[in-house]
Amino acid sequence: MTVDTTGPDDVAAGDDGTSPQPAERLQALMQHIEGADALDDIAARLSSWLPDWVLAGRGREILSGKWLGHSLHPLLTDFPLGCWASASLLDLLGLGRHRDAARRLVGLGLLASLPTAAAGLSDWSRLATPDRRVGLVHAQLNTLVLALYGASYVQRRRHRGGRGIALAILGGLAATASGYLGGHLTTTRAVTRDNRLLDAPVAAT
Repeated sequence: MTVDTTGPDDVAAGDDGTSPQPAERLQALMQHIEGADALDDIAARLSSWLPDWVLAGRGREILSGKWLGHSLHPLLTDFPLGCWASASLLDLLGLGRHRDAARRLVGLGLLASLPTAAAGLSDWSRLATPDRRVGLVHAQLNTLVLALYGASYVQRRRHRGGRGIALAILGGLAATASGYLGGHLTTTRAVTRDNRLLDAPVAAT
């Protein structure tokens, strides 16, 4: 097994000797993840844990978005992200007047993340190897997001609002990083172009 040891810090300087721009560093990071075959063993284990209803049958038809005409996962992401962003706005602008509403929004975001994750994993199971690696890191970051918002909800229930707000902010930052990876898959890698995932077979591991 070989591992791509090239990282974002290895981007060459431009012809004029200037340092690489942020976009170039991010692109190099994506290429590094796409070439990181050390992620394949983790991906294979995750694939083996996925239940059959995520991979095939009626469950797959629903999660894929075939009934909708395009991938369902990108649409579903708006619900948890919208709830969490709204909670943080209430936290930061409400001056403590809307603690209960913010807590409920965090909880609703956690509930909405469950079908969102299921749809994402169903699509992920169809991706080619480089995209599966990016998708795996995307999923790992989303797991961190869920842990942070889950902890935020618990702290809010215990009337530790300051800790709950801080954890939600960290969750939002992690969600932003994860969203970049998701955007890379859908735009740069164009994994959903022409609805190619709707009828794609499960990828070999």
